[in-house]
Amino acid sequence: MKKKINVAVIGCGTIANSAHIPAYMDSPVAEIKYFCDIIPEKADAAVKKYGCGKAVYDYTEILDDPELDAVSVCTHNDMHSVISIDFMKHGKDVLCEKPAARILSEALEMEKVSYETGRILSIGVCNRYSNAVNRIKNMIENGDLGEVFHVYASFRAHRSIPGLGGDFTNFACSGGGALIDWGVHYLDLIMYCLNDPNVLTCSGEAFCKLGVDMKNYTYESMWAEDTSDTENGVYDVDDSVVGLVRTDKAVISFHGAWAQNIGVNETYIDFMGDKGGIRLQYGGGFTYYTAKNGVLIQETPEIDMNNIHRSEVLDFAECVCRGERNRNDIRYAIGTSKIMQAIYDSSASHKEINL
Repeated sequence: MKKKINVAVIGCGTIANSAHIPAYMDSPVAEIKYFCDIIPEKADAAVKKYGCGKAVYDYTEILDDPELDAVSVCTHNDMHSVISIDFMKHGKDVLCEKPAARILSEALEMEKVSYETGRILSIGVCNRYSNAVNRIKNMIENGDLGEVFHVYASFRAHRSIPGLGGDFTNFACSGGGALIDWGVHYLDLIMYCLNDPNVLTCSGEAFCKLGVDMKNYTYESMWAEDTSDTENGVYDVDDSVVGLVRTDKAVISFHGAWAQNIGVNETYIDFMGDKGGIRLQYGGGFTYYTAKNGVLIQETPEIDMNNIHRSEVLDFAECVCRGERNRNDIRYAIGTSKIMQAIYDSSASHKEINL
């Protein structure tokens, strides 16, 4: 078991600065050796801001560093599989941001290389570290809901397309829109709470509607606006999606939207069982509904809302020291990747996909 590890952060954008870097800085076992970004100013700024590490602009320069133990891959989706596989083949453990990859075949190759090389590959689906989510998982396992037969997820915003015309809305870069960007978190959370069931069939429709006329798109908010390019950019991803997923446990249905002409944001998940039900407010707490002795009961427990990104990164660092895989292992992410691929394939063919 290692007492200390050296890590590199590949991609020094928003998620790196808000989650990965601060967590590594707080970790008793991790030290950041490199900040890497293809935009030199970002890597340089990270070195200056955090007072440690060395700026590099090409990740291939550090692949063979024998002192480097692990990396966080915080790039855009199109480089997730490429960079993760390169580092695993060079003996490094990897924490890769969600989604695992743009398409299922890339995610499967990442899983294959992870197990062939014996390197840890964790995917950044941080809700698996939420105290609220883990309490729901325990309640399901303890039978508080009885048989969970249906789970419904809503991840809908009014008009909130990220970086319109940039990488987020370019299928070649992202592999999708609202489903692969937001839906991945909701679907993985559900799969985790249901103890990662086997997926049987998927049916869905993905819509590319509201952002097509980029120059005239009126929006309420736009995160990653610095990447927007409405003059020369591309918009060919889903801004809304609906789906139905059958598993060997519960049926999962969902409705997601980066943009909709309904001025209400709805971000929640309903777990429906024959003895009780739960509504989880995404990123927050939950309410439990049941009936006892002829009385309807509604309980909203007080929960310590932990920083799930921080918990995820700290656990990854500890697992690298111990040489152990964790709850975010790539093998679990494959289930969610299968669902998203099948929903997109179903939308393209207008047919149900049998897995």
